[in-house]
Amino acid sequence: MTVLQNKPKKVLIVGAGPSGLATAACLSASSIPYTILEREDCYASLWQKRAYDRLGLHLAKSFCSLPFMPHLSTTPTFMPKATFLSYLENYVSKFNINPLYRRSVELASYDEGEKQWRVEAKNFASGETEVFYADFLVIASGENDEAFIPKVHGLETFEGEIIHSSQYKCGEKYKDKHILVVGSGNSGMEISDDLSDYGACTCVVIRSPFHVLTKRMVHVGMWMLKFMPVEAVDFIISLVARFSFGDLSKIGIPKPKKGPFQLKTISGKTPVIDTGSIEKIRNKKIKVLPGLVEVKRNKVVFENGEELRFDAIIFATGYRSAAKNWLKDYKYVLQEDGMPKNEYPSHWQGEKGLYCAGMSGRGLSGVSSDAINIANHIAQSVSHKKEKDDVTLLAFF
Repeated sequence: MTVLQNKPKKVLIVGAGPSGLATAACLSASSIPYTILEREDCYASLWQKRAYDRLGLHLAKSFCSLPFMPHLSTTPTFMPKATFLSYLENYVSKFNINPLYRRSVELASYDEGEKQWRVEAKNFASGETEVFYADFLVIASGENDEAFIPKVHGLETFEGEIIHSSQYKCGEKYKDKHILVVGSGNSGMEISDDLSDYGACTCVVIRSPFHVLTKRMVHVGMWMLKFMPVEAVDFIISLVARFSFGDLSKIGIPKPKKGPFQLKTISGKTPVIDTGSIEKIRNKKIKVLPGLVEVKRNKVVFENGEELRFDAIIFATGYRSAAKNWLKDYKYVLQEDGMPKNEYPSHWQGEKGLYCAGMSGRGLSGVSSDAINIANHIAQSVSHKKEKDDVTLLAFF
């Protein structure tokens, strides 16, 4: 059964993660009505449901606030998950944000005749398909919308457990088991560290070069960027990292050619924040392996010819934007790969009143910037349309 929402919406926001919440708060500040559609039964579901226990924010709190609500002076500089979730709870309460939960957007397209966006959403509670119309549509489902597991030959034959990092909570259940972590970003390295702490025989696949820094190095580097060119900051921070960690290529971690902050700016690739995994790799408590070739039941074959048995494989291989799956007219703001077609800093703006938030690869500071830009642009468009309508009305009389 299809139910038409008779009253057209000014703005529809798809997704109630930090991007959607921030955009809602900014629209409220401009007195622009909006509706949020969220497929889960809670806001910030990635943080509430799909984050491992020891996860914390890797950047200092000064870089991790949402618009109009800085963190308290008593908040730890580097927030654990529980602290950030408490912050989001207060944010939702302060700005009276009430998403429509359990609405999965199935199709969105631009109606040229009505000059509006037509959005179909499945209401999981009623089983009905609801149809919404809106002048503006904001994709706020972000970059981390859909868990990604790469294709590996023979993976379907694996006899052990296969999970994505979004399903991982704690290493306690893996004590004395042989675990393979695929992916060497922050999640992969931190999960490897956690597994080792709980006594798992841990291996991690490292294929691509990456920088390793501490939270303090990143914090100092980001402060220095306010006064110095990125090349100078990279040189200084890289020297400090080399002094702290030594030559990591000797333990299987190659270093990128570009510095950590320049690489982040160009490619969006974030340095790995060490939580203890580097020392464990150096002490052979975590084994580094090259890329996977194939899986043979309970064994995995690697590029160096090694063939090892594992009880579980954890894919810390990131996420993908799934907006293209439901956004028929994605071309107005997205590329074929589901990422923004416009380069930073104009990535958030599309055509026909279509926007995307939280897809700049710049964390929560990027989320905040996107939300402010989107809300301001919508406010200007609404004001311009009102002025135009007023002129037309005066001409009529």
